[in-house]
Amino acid sequence: MMLEELRSIQKTQGAIVDGNIVVTFNNDEIAYESARSGVALHDQSHWNRIEVSDQHRLDFLHNQSTNGFKLLKPGETCDTTFLTSTARTIDLATALILDNTVQLLISPGMAPKLITFLDRFIFFSDRVKLTNITETTTTFSLIGPNSAATLQSIGILAPESGYINAEILNTPVQIVAGSGLSIPGYRIVMAAENAAIVWKTLSEIAVVLGDRTYQRLRIEQGRPLPGFELTEDYNPLDAGLWNTISFNKGCYIGQETIARLDTYNGVKLNLWGMKLSSSIPLGSVIYSDDTKVGTITSIYEFEDGSAIAIGYIRVKAGGAGLLVTVESQTTILEELPFQARQKVE
Repeated sequence: MMLEELRSIQKTQGAIVDGNIVVTFNNDEIAYESARSGVALHDQSHWNRIEVSDQHRLDFLHNQSTNGFKLLKPGETCDTTFLTSTARTIDLATALILDNTVQLLISPGMAPKLITFLDRFIFFSDRVKLTNITETTTTFSLIGPNSAATLQSIGILAPESGYINAEILNTPVQIVAGSGLSIPGYRIVMAAENAAIVWKTLSEIAVVLGDRTYQRLRIEQGRPLPGFELTEDYNPLDAGLWNTISFNKGCYIGQETIARLDTYNGVKLNLWGMKLSSSIPLGSVIYSDDTKVGTITSIYEFEDGSAIAIGYIRVKAGGAGLLVTVESQTTILEELPFQARQKVE
């Protein structure tokens, strides 16, 4: 209900809405080029947000996710992953360290599952509270190399890292460094009741971009998403999320498995990109020399019927430049900019 005014504005801008997702503004190619070479504005209100509060919030997140939290201060952020006990990936999150809470920016639809999972690890003596704030908050993303200049044009000096508290037309927002892709940009977080005024202001200085184009960028970049690349079949090292993991902080859920994979060079899969002459089903098997080497996990189809895809490939089979066959189509594996494939020292 809080987003009715936002949706009304977006529909005057050509938005086609499916449920709570703005699928397209009927400007997909223009929006794509703007994200690559200018600046585009994506509505991520359907992405989920969790607030972690009370005295032990940093210790709790330190012990329940892959990155280090204990030394983080207000104004700082970190990317982290939440894992099962066998190190299968539940979700990738960006954590904002606020004065009295931590706000987790997570994937669409994941708040109920993640809260249920984490609640099992809150014991009687723990002072931690988890709240799904998806309905009362909103996130937009500025994507593109001109994002910082766009914010500067409305009087905001964007942060190089972490986040800052700022105002857009006297409306409080957090400006978070990073678009969530490997393309430069920022995420902007605000109360849902203020979404319309912030969107109206930003959409006057950035090209609006629908979710269909965002999925093209996500697949082109190799950013993994729950239900596709982040499932209980894969660990975060398979998914190229090495940079979300602290290898020296001690115990957390799934830590033993991650440590073994690192110590014994045990990663068996990597994500790679492919260009295809025609679309194929998700889950299609990838072959090299008639041997099964992988599986398609995400695909984006263009209007002419061609497509781009990402999929997990066995490390022993090879990487960039490997000739593979999928659904009778031959293609070459390509590097994905979002992927981190080794430990960050």
